[in-house]
Amino acid sequence: MQSKQQFMFKITPIVRIRIWYVFLLCVASIFIIRLFYLQIIQHDYYQQVALTKQLKEYEIPAARGIIEAQNGDQTLPIVLNEILYTLFADPIYIKDHSEAALKIADVIAGDSGAIQEQLKTPNTRYVILAKKLPKQTAEKIDALGIPGVGTREATYRTYPQNSLAAQLLGFVNDEGNGVYGIEEALNSVLTGTPGQVKAITDAQGVPLAGNKDNIAVAPEQGKKVVLTIDIGMQQQLEEILKTGLEEAIADTGSALVIEAKTGAIKALANFPTYNPSEYALVEDSMVFNNAAVSSPLEIGSIMKPLTVAAAIDQGLVTRDTTYYDPGSYRIGDATVKNVEIVGGVGMRSMEDILRLSLNTGVTWLLMQMGGGEINEQARLKWHEYMTDRYQLGKPTGIEQGFEASGSVPDPINGFGLNIQYANSVFGQGMTATPLQMGLALASAVNGGTYYKPSLVASVDGQAKLPEIKRQGVISPSASSDIKSLMEAAFEKNFQVYGMSTLRPEFGIGGKTGTAQVPNPEGGYYEDRYNGTFMGFVGGNEAEYIIVVRVDTPKVAGFAGSRAAGPIFGKLANMLIDNFGVTPRQ
Repeated sequence: MQSKQQFMFKITPIVRIRIWYVFLLCVASIFIIRLFYLQIIQHDYYQQVALTKQLKEYEIPAARGIIEAQNGDQTLPIVLNEILYTLFADPIYIKDHSEAALKIADVIAGDSGAIQEQLKTPNTRYVILAKKLPKQTAEKIDALGIPGVGTREATYRTYPQNSLAAQLLGFVNDEGNGVYGIEEALNSVLTGTPGQVKAITDAQGVPLAGNKDNIAVAPEQGKKVVLTIDIGMQQQLEEILKTGLEEAIADTGSALVIEAKTGAIKALANFPTYNPSEYALVEDSMVFNNAAVSSPLEIGSIMKPLTVAAAIDQGLVTRDTTYYDPGSYRIGDATVKNVEIVGGVGMRSMEDILRLSLNTGVTWLLMQMGGGEINEQARLKWHEYMTDRYQLGKPTGIEQGFEASGSVPDPINGFGLNIQYANSVFGQGMTATPLQMGLALASAVNGGTYYKPSLVASVDGQAKLPEIKRQGVISPSASSDIKSLMEAAFEKNFQVYGMSTLRPEFGIGGKTGTAQVPNPEGGYYEDRYNGTFMGFVGGNEAEYIIVVRVDTPKVAGFAGSRAAGPIFGKLANMLIDNFGVTPRQ
């Protein structure tokens, strides 16, 4: 038995060699199979893993579309792009953070300590060390040859006209997004499409430009936008507005000019203003707002021409109608009355309503809409004219960020509706922007067509045609009547409005507005008023609509006539003298 076991476990040298041979053969087979699996079967996967570590993607920013404006028969750029450089680093390649930070800080005049902290940022492959570097500085950085540190081009907005039309234009923030104005409203049109470079890099992260595997996608530049505004008109309007506000002792105000038969905005400005190239220096963000578009107010008596036009259009009165004015109306617990200087009771005409700015006059017209009293019928009819015809209480759709809708009282639901609507016919208890009022007046004096406003004349050479939002706002005959009534009212007061000489060869009509400023705690301030003026300039037809807003002026007298009126008068003269207003024929 023992001899048998010894025989079974006895291994000769030859057997041992053979066993080792088989073992090595098995190991070699495993390696071969594994290599076959890795290099053949899993080739694509591991190639992708290797490329992921060696392949870097670089976005090529698209140049933002430029913006131009009218300059007579030509166009000139008012927003351009400037090429500057962004300094970046990949912290994984930075070996000596202190040395690298000192070298970089010496070139860009930065804080080496802050730069060093950025270079130590954990869990990131990309940190921005500086922006908006000039080309010479970028070249000095590149010449340092610091592994993992580089620069790339970036386009930034530049505004060669400085603060001209600033709130209308808006600006582009550090993230490349348009904010406020045209820059925000047309951000998708102006932005363009970024390109991309996929580059094989060396061990230090430096792109191997000659590698055949590089893939480049060219960026697509944003579209060029040409605005409707005229640079010369815009410059003069801003100067007139600024001077007028100083004379009225007012800190803020707005003015705009609209083409009556297209809805095109030819000039629009607010004060105070700012330089879009230096938007980061602005302390009060309210200065960014285009107040003529985004800040509604109780507009006061510039509503009266629209009320008279609505009554004429309904056939309730004609331009020659007269009525007995009692001097005041009791409506519920409130009383509507006129200012003392316009006189007491007596027979009045439609022209008197505008010339003397009679609150009782437009209240009487509202009564006619209700069959002789202010009731639901009167409220519904006037609400229709305000909202459906004059488009108040609705955004106009102009190409601006943060446009406001304004407010119109509900004709059915609420308390004190009759007095609310009595107030609304002379521009209190409701709000609108200067833009909304200008467009409403345009529809009333151009024959009855409401045009959607536009600041854009063309996009990439494709002209933008005037867009009609509503026809038949009022009838052509009612339009002719309200136009002549406004001209007659203006003719008797033109000297108050800063025009030393009446120009009868041109048609100029207008209406003042003085409205109490609402108190946030309820009611109105007794000593604060906003002044407005709305009118038109033309020959046989109205060509330009002008709207002026002056916030809480301190000049003596009515805010509408003494503060806003002279600005209107100067703008009317400016348009006649410099911008080809057609005389009467």
